[in-house]
Amino acid sequence: MRSIALQNEIIFLILAVLAVVSSIVMITAHRPIDSALSFIVTLISVAALFGLVNATFLFVVQIIIYAGAILTLILFIIMFLNIKDENLPDEKYKNLWLLGTTLLILPFSAILIHLILKSDIALNSATDESFGTIKDVGLTLFSQWVLPFELVSILLLVALVGSVTLSKRND
Repeated sequence: MRSIALQNEIIFLILAVLAVVSSIVMITAHRPIDSALSFIVTLISVAALFGLVNATFLFVVQIIIYAGAILTLILFIIMFLNIKDENLPDEKYKNLWLLGTTLLILPFSAILIHLILKSDIALNSATDESFGTIKDVGLTLFSQWVLPFELVSILLLVALVGSVTLSKRND
């Protein structure tokens, strides 16, 4: 039993490091296509983490909707725009901004890591059979999170109307 737990911990650490590294590459990449490909790796790593904790519905949704549909759309737009390297902005201070942001976020990350290590994760772990199932996600989403869910849907609708309005104005 301990061998399986050790394997799961090793797989978790590999997936977590992969997700963090690909996220860093996504932020620091100069070309948009490199960022999009790193974003795919990040989403697949997060999906694998969902699979590791037996959240099958979240695993499938992450793969099909995010890594599949949304990133295909992003890659299509990037390739359709055919952005050349000489057309990209000169980002002289990008590394300085990233360093400053990292230094700003570092204390909060240290506090969060300290709190996670201090808590007893084994007692708080999701061992319930319904964790991550369609029924569990639906009940939680439409009971406890119905207001934020509706606010996000309104925000997406406003963004859609705004983008159509902006595209019509340029014609």
